[in-house]
Amino acid sequence: MPDRHRIVVINTTPIVSLALIGKLNLLQQLYDEVLIPPAVEAEILAGGTDQVGVIDFKVAEYILCKPLGDPSRANFLSDLDRGEAEVIALAQELSADLVIIDEKIARKHAVRMGLTITGVLGVLLRAKEKGLIQDVKPLLEKLQQSGIWLGSVLVEETLRLAKEL
Repeated sequence: MPDRHRIVVINTTPIVSLALIGKLNLLQQLYDEVLIPPAVEAEILAGGTDQVGVIDFKVAEYILCKPLGDPSRANFLSDLDRGEAEVIALAQELSADLVIIDEKIARKHAVRMGLTITGVLGVLLRAKEKGLIQDVKPLLEKLQQSGIWLGSVLVEETLRLAKEL
């Protein structure tokens, strides 16, 4: 059962990563409704329908684009790309319960601003905990085979948390 009435804001990379391994639907199963700012929508759709995840994204009615009340708020995060900056700004505006973001610098900003974060690996761990997937390891391997770089320490820690080591 999804966590209802939670505000979840997600960045581009976790959406694309989950689409790469055929698990974008985990977002709906875990969180019911997921929000993205306009810059994330633009990043996903920028490559046209041939880009990874675009078709999955277009049919994912549970991922909703939510404009920022004050778009200039994202300008203060000038060391991030626009999508990351808007994700953090939107999460702040909405007092989001969770931000799903993978990029290291963006994660540091989000934590500094008091936001609760996870990444694509955290989503996979939660999915396993909820019984939505059986194992994390084959999905990590599929991510890596698809070109997603995952540090060995991060992989080892994820597998330890998943009790797959």
